[in-house]
Amino acid sequence: MMKQDLPVVILAGGFGTRLREETEFRPKPMVPIGGKPILWHIMKMYSHFGFYKFIICLGYKGETIKQYFLNYRLEGVDLTINTKTGTITEHQLNDDDWEVTLVDTGQDCMTGGRIARIARYINSDRFLLTYGDGVADININTLLEFHLAHKKLVTLSGVTLPSRFGNLELDGNRITSFAEKKQISNEWINGGFFVCEKKFLTYLSQDQSCVLEQGPLRKAAQDGELMVYKHNGFWQCMDTLREHHYLEELWKTSAPWKVWKEQEKEFTPAVKKTWNNNITGKTEISL
Repeated sequence: MMKQDLPVVILAGGFGTRLREETEFRPKPMVPIGGKPILWHIMKMYSHFGFYKFIICLGYKGETIKQYFLNYRLEGVDLTINTKTGTITEHQLNDDDWEVTLVDTGQDCMTGGRIARIARYINSDRFLLTYGDGVADININTLLEFHLAHKKLVTLSGVTLPSRFGNLELDGNRITSFAEKKQISNEWINGGFFVCEKKFLTYLSQDQSCVLEQGPLRKAAQDGELMVYKHNGFWQCMDTLREHHYLEELWKTSAPWKVWKEQEKEFTPAVKKTWNNNITGKTEISL
């Protein structure tokens, strides 16, 4: 897939209180599915469609996510270590060619404030945006084409699921009202997977009380600038322990969101490095 320069902003700073069994010691995006953090699954989805630049909004236990990416080069890589010379041979290279910007957006900041605080890292006319706890089999390129065609400020992906999430009132594909956490079943709800024009950032505030799903998206809807891309395929968030178990079971069988293909490892001793107190740049940090 050809590389695409649009950045993908991932909200990964919440406390994950409904999943306390898993999030007491790590942030929710680092809760694993099939041994890999759900954050990794989300990034693999986007990179399958050519998107490789990620801006991750950190908050609660953000140092865990920083540590993960500092050591990411060695994920799944076989090593030969010469304990006398300090030479390390990596027998495979990690296939994921990602550029990851990790931004501390505050421990208690809400979603809108987090996005506003990473604005300085967005160097394009538009950007992609999603939550760090949901997966789908959505075609990101088709979503982007839909967004470019209607020329509005924001597109969110609507999904149908009986849920506690924000309901959308529609006029065709235009969102006329955005109601957060309205208890109505079998309606279109906010599934994340946004495309935003950079101008949408003017709807946001760096104030930690700025909630994306309240003032900013409601104002965009009132201004006729919020559109929905109706996704009828698979979508699932991981908000509770039950949903975590459900995704784990899916990973063992079908995993509908796994749109990428695993690559065969090639045994090619390609990289040698010398020990400098840590293995190949593996660094322990304390923040």
